[in-house]
Amino acid sequence: MTRVPPHPRPNRGSARARAAALALALAAALLWLAPPASADIGATIIERCTQGKSISGYTQQDYRRALQELPTEVEEYSECGNAIRRAELAAAGARGAALGPGSITATPLTPAEQRRLAAIAHTPAPALLLGSQLVHAGVVHAGISSAFSSLPNALLAVLALIAAAALTLAGRTIRNRVWKRSAG
Repeated sequence: MTRVPPHPRPNRGSARARAAALALALAAALLWLAPPASADIGATIIERCTQGKSISGYTQQDYRRALQELPTEVEEYSECGNAIRRAELAAAGARGAALGPGSITATPLTPAEQRRLAAIAHTPAPALLLGSQLVHAGVVHAGISSAFSSLPNALLAVLALIAAAALTLAGRTIRNRVWKRSAG
């Protein structure tokens, strides 16, 4: 008697594998077609400014964002904050010129204003009375005792040991010279 093979069952594992491969291919196609992410415009403006490159041509919103993202170190130790503000005002002036009257325009400083600003930078800060002591900004009163008190104890011990060794060596040298003269 011939035996008829049973009805073949579909392989569930291969159907799942095909579905997973199809989902993976679809995800790869979507990632390939997606536009690349654009860089943060505020960071770009800050980077260009710190490198000394031109920062013109951006919108007021871009400059505002750059000012919000401006690190305090860059604000304190460079002119980027002022340069971005000037570029923002220039962008407002350019846009305002196209819009007509009532727009905001940047006004350059007069030579007298520039001299006054330069003088302020070189004028010392006034002294303050703190308790019973007069304190001047930027002046550090440090004596020997304050220099030693700020050193770690281990370093102070090593310095004391070196000083004791130097005094001992100097004492022996002086003693040996005195003995040689008295013997000779």
